[in-house]
Amino acid sequence: MMYRSVILTLGAAGLLLAACDRTTSQQPPAPPAPEVSVLEVQPRSVPLERELVGRLAPTRVAQVRARVAGIVLQRVYREGTDVARGDVLYRIDPAPLAAALHAREAALARARADAANAAATAGRYRDLATKQLISKQDLDTALATERSTAAAVKQAQADVESARLDLGYATVTAPIAGRAGRSLVTEGALVGQGDVTELTTIEQIDPVYVNFSLSVNEMRDLRSGAGAQPSASVTLQLPDGSPYDHTGTVDFSDLAVDPATGAVSLRASVPNPDHTLLPGMFVTLQLTTGTLDHAFLLPQAAVARDAQGAYALAVDAGGKVVMHRLQTHGMTRSDWIVTGELSAGDRVIVAGLQKVQPGATAKAVPAADAAAGGKH
Repeated sequence: MMYRSVILTLGAAGLLLAACDRTTSQQPPAPPAPEVSVLEVQPRSVPLERELVGRLAPTRVAQVRARVAGIVLQRVYREGTDVARGDVLYRIDPAPLAAALHAREAALARARADAANAAATAGRYRDLATKQLISKQDLDTALATERSTAAAVKQAQADVESARLDLGYATVTAPIAGRAGRSLVTEGALVGQGDVTELTTIEQIDPVYVNFSLSVNEMRDLRSGAGAQPSASVTLQLPDGSPYDHTGTVDFSDLAVDPATGAVSLRASVPNPDHTLLPGMFVTLQLTTGTLDHAFLLPQAAVARDAQGAYALAVDAGGKVVMHRLQTHGMTRSDWIVTGELSAGDRVIVAGLQKVQPGATAKAVPAADAAAGGKH
């Protein structure tokens, strides 16, 4: 009996070992490393740019107004044409103003005559006073009359100058060079009666201003990064999609943030010699604030974010997935501009990020080869 028990025990152990061997031999093999598309990156100098929308405005605007009262005799300029500074725009009836000037000139002549008579009288009184033939009171009166008539001459001279200016204002000239707009008055209109009548407007549009705005974050992104230069240039795209030939420069940046929009207002000056750009137009502009050295361009899909900021995953030479922390500096039309822990030759994962995590293994396939394989 004991012998039979030993045999049964050994048999059961043998069956158990055989079952274990069969279980081990039937376990599935380990899954292959997931395949990801990678892009080998190289550092480069990247311009810091933003594509924005701006609105054009004239660099100078002058409202031409009637500075004297009168009847408009003639509109000299042609509406919508360019005028030079000093060009005659309107003529106001000068007859009443000329008459006023003549009256002031007559008053000046009378004042000069009175002053000459008072000066002669004062001279005689001085001689008599030295001989004690008149009282001191009479002398003082003569001297006071001399001084008051001399002051009256100066007042009359000022009146003549004022009347001469008014007569000059009857010929209305352009205060600045630019394009004269629509006339707001016609011949025969009474202007300047009780208020300063606006006649027309002149706008200088060469150069022309481009007004636009940037959020605080956009300005920080464009200005951040070692190697970024502070120079800012602007290129324009016309409404029909064609590029504009001339490049402008940013000449003004507001010191305060608009609390309603959270944006900062900026302005660029752009040459406009052919008057292609007109005030009020909306244009697409490319703002370049400088160049960022040793930067990388990564497709949007390659950059991810977590609580600590932006990062990219790459596959090292041993097939291991590693994380590289990044600093973003804005975007081009399709790529992020980044700096950080990347180095030349790193193989950054651009497709298949959801398949891997840092520390895992992955099979790196160049993005161009992966795209070509997907077409078949």
